[in-house]
Amino acid sequence: MLIFDKKLHLLTYLSTIVSDKASLGFVPTMGALHLGHLSLIKESLLNNEITVVSVFVNPTQFNNPNDLSNYPRTLEKDIDKIKSISCKVIIYAPTVDDIYEGKTITEHFNFDGLEKLMEGQFRPGHFDGVGTVVKRLFEIVKPTNAYFGEKDFQQLLIIKKLVKTFRIPVNIIICPVFREPNGLAMSSRNERLSSDEKNEAALIYKTIKEVKIKFKTESVLSISNWVEKQFKTVPNLKLEYFEIADETFLLPCKRKNKNTNYRAFIAVYVNNVRLIDTISLN
Repeated sequence: MLIFDKKLHLLTYLSTIVSDKASLGFVPTMGALHLGHLSLIKESLLNNEITVVSVFVNPTQFNNPNDLSNYPRTLEKDIDKIKSISCKVIIYAPTVDDIYEGKTITEHFNFDGLEKLMEGQFRPGHFDGVGTVVKRLFEIVKPTNAYFGEKDFQQLLIIKKLVKTFRIPVNIIICPVFREPNGLAMSSRNERLSSDEKNEAALIYKTIKEVKIKFKTESVLSISNWVEKQFKTVPNLKLEYFEIADETFLLPCKRKNKNTNYRAFIAVYVNNVRLIDTISLN
């Protein structure tokens, strides 16, 4: 298995194996890999001759310094997990200096308002940081296809807008949410949860599954009020936001339109660990 920590070395190697006939799949991660990440890697391996996985905790997308310092960093374990799938995967695990060339500066983007809603509202500057690092990684790796999980649906729309705006020649592939046995969406942050907290956090998916049923017959307001009540019953869980929005512009749904696809979005604190989830309502 080849592991690079410098983009120059990665680029030199890729230049010897990439051709017009070989597609390159790319899975960008922040490490602490779980089965959801591995499913993305498997998808890339199935559909591309070359697969690159990046492992990089990007400082520019954290608006909370404590969240950045507490984010799990498990590179050796990550390498072992990737090896268990295939030794043909190329790993790019750069330093902050290698990505940002000694200047950790966040670019500012206009994503037509997508960046100001939900995650953008509660994590100021987050999507500028995401846009900055994804743009740089795409410029370095130059993938044919890039794989992302559906859990970060708002981020996916942001990345699609980034690709369109800067005319980056990459296909964005969306893969389904991978879940724990109790329904909790898999996340690197889950490693910070105790077993009891994981059990309590199962309420997140249980709630949005019920929202999907309620959406057929109930108003958005009544559903939102019901969701708030669910989380008031569990002291360790704090609802940050719940939103029903259209899947194209993420505009909040006030009145249902039968010709529009809608999705529920939720962010919840389990003590000090922040988790998000989403589900299609159509």
